[in-house]
Order: sequence, then C-alpha cells, then structure tokens
Amino acid sequence: MTDTALPVRLVDGAVAIGGRPILRGIDLTVGSGEFVALMGANGSGKSTLVRALTGLRPLAAGELHLFGTPFDDFAAWQRIGFVPQRTSASSGVPASVWEVVASGRLTRRRLLRPLSRSDRRAIHDALRVVGLDDRARDGVSHLSGGQQQRVLIARALAGEPDLFFLDEPTAGVDLPNQHALADALRQLKGRGATIVLVAHELGPLAPLVDRAVVMRDGRVAYDGPPLADHEVHHPDFGEPHTHHHHATPAAQHDHAPDVAAPLEGPR
Repeated sequence: MTDTALPVRLVDGAVAIGGRPILRGIDLTVGSGEFVALMGANGSGKSTLVRALTGLRPLAAGELHLFGTPFDDFAAWQRIGFVPQRTSASSGVPASVWEVVASGRLTRRRLLRPLSRSDRRAIHDALRVVGLDDRARDGVSHLSGGQQQRVLIARALAGEPDLFFLDEPTAGVDLPNQHALADALRQLKGRGATIVLVAHELGPLAPLVDRAVVMRDGRVAYDGPPLADHEVHHPDFGEPHTHHHHATPAAQHDHAPDVAAPLEGPR
C-alpha cells in the first residue's frame, strides 16, 4: 500500500448496547501490512469491536480513524473488505460461485454497468487465490461449509481492498478447508494486505499472525507478540492492559470472551 497512514486507529473507544457498556477504554492501532489476531472467549467483545471498526456498531465514545481519516469523513469503503462469520454464501438465493464473487466488485463499479476486463481479472484472481477457480460455475449451495467460507473470502478479495476484517473464518470448518483458508490468507499477506482476524482459536492460521490482541470483559487484556491458543485461554491470563507490543507472553496470560460480527446481529 502506498498510503502511509495507519489503516486503523481507535482511541478510548467505547460501545454500549441497550444502555449496557460492552466495550470500554479501547485503544487499538493496526499498522500497514500487519496481520492482527483479535482473540478471546465468547462474550469478551472481540466481534463487537470489529463491528465498531467497520461502522456497523456506533461508538458511544472515542475517536476512530481509518487510513488517517476520521470515521465520519471516511468514504473510501472500497479499501475495506469484510468476511462475516460463517453463514451460507448464497443467503438462500440460488447463485453460482462466480456470481457471489462477482458481487464483490460492486464497490469498484457503477450499478448495472457490465463487468469490465479488470473486473473479470479480479474475480478470476480471487477464485484462484482461494483455490475455487475450478468450481466457478457450481451452485454455492452445493459446496461444503468450508468451501462457502472460501467463497466469502473471494468475494471480499474481488473488491481489491487494502484492509480485511474476518470474523471467525475457521469456526465449524474442517481441517482441510482451514488449511485452504490459511493458504489464501498467506497470499493476501504476501501482497501487503492488512488483516484483522477475529478468532477463538488460530489453528493453521497461527504462523501468519504478527500480533495478538486479546479481549476480556470488553477491554484489551493483552496486546503484543502472538500467543498460542492454550495461552490465550489460560484461566490465569493476567490483568488487562493496553500496551501495544510491550507485553511479555509468559507474564500476560488471559482468558477472554466474544460478541457479534459485522453485518450480523449480536450473538
């Protein structure tokens, strides 16, 4: 990416739902090209945080900047891709893999305008990255859950964003498809994309992570070098803190929780 501004900068962020505080005092930055794993147990607030970062859940307090622009002034949504927690890629509507992935180009072209050569190239490339180029004409409903998750990643990728948010992409996905997802994200990382991944456990994605942010009870409990899954969910993880890259994994062990995902309702 040529933009030197931080893709994400949130200062003292807070979110309340129905008057009940969900997130409090969140300070988070994501650097260009970073692969950040946002982790924690169910109910910790990690998915609510992603909703806030994508504008799907309003902040009750704090300042959010995307690529150096205050959120209220941000308009370059084609720079952001979102992959929701596992749902049917077809959403109940009969569609081919190609059609679903092609819908990811809507942020890059005018409505009802025919696909251009660059559109088709981006769609082909997205399908190749997730390893589904040979299934382009198949109905999405005929794919396994893991393959459908890869279709959703391809849809986001087709828009050629600089910043990806993925919410629990491996949840309920079998191991072969988890490895396929890891291969796809490895290619995105190699291209310099910035990736924020919400995960309960990392599995095959662990080697890709540059930094772990662990949520606990609506606060950042750890922000530093990657942690193993068993460390994140250790019952004596430690006291919450918000120091970016200054934590010592051995001393900062926490148990965290989860909430909801962008483009989905609260869980």
